[in-house]
Amino acid sequence: MPKLVIIIASTRPGRIGPSIGTWVAEQATAHGAFDVELVDLAEVDLPMFNEPRHPRLGDYAHDHTKEWAATVAAADAFVFVMPEYNHSFTAPLKNAIDFLAAEWRYKPVGFASYGGIAAGTRAVQAIKPVLTALDLVPVTPAIALAMVGQKIGSDGQLVADAAMNAAAKVMLDEIARWTAALAGLRTG
Repeated sequence: MPKLVIIIASTRPGRIGPSIGTWVAEQATAHGAFDVELVDLAEVDLPMFNEPRHPRLGDYAHDHTKEWAATVAAADAFVFVMPEYNHSFTAPLKNAIDFLAAEWRYKPVGFASYGGIAAGTRAVQAIKPVLTALDLVPVTPAIALAMVGQKIGSDGQLVADAAMNAAAKVMLDEIARWTAALAGLRTG
């Protein structure tokens, strides 16, 4: 079964990304097309890019990079759980992407974005050129959570509704299709 890695992109204190990431992981597990792993960039804790050699060489000097490379290489697909910061995506996510090169190639990526009225959609549009430069394939169906603060319960967990669950299913269906379609390129 292909492996879907869900990456929580916010690392700041007080963030709601983990509750959204947990919900996405639950949706992906229930979907049944993937083995699911939830990765929190706050726990990965990569420093600002500090490898002495270019990532395209795959010759990593630091253990944190080797561990991150193994996580990304083992994945067949991704979902980025990403807030919008100043009309763009987070610096920790950009940093995590930039640490590697070949490990990202020919894998689909979906988005669970969140924010205010724009629902993180500007961040999704901003990251797409970065992803395509690394031969990642952004899928079109996405989860976009507008006014996300109103969707967080008193326990700090995301309170999903039928529309959110439906959006997750459509996105996961599309990721599954692209995962199968790109499989030959990943192994070739």
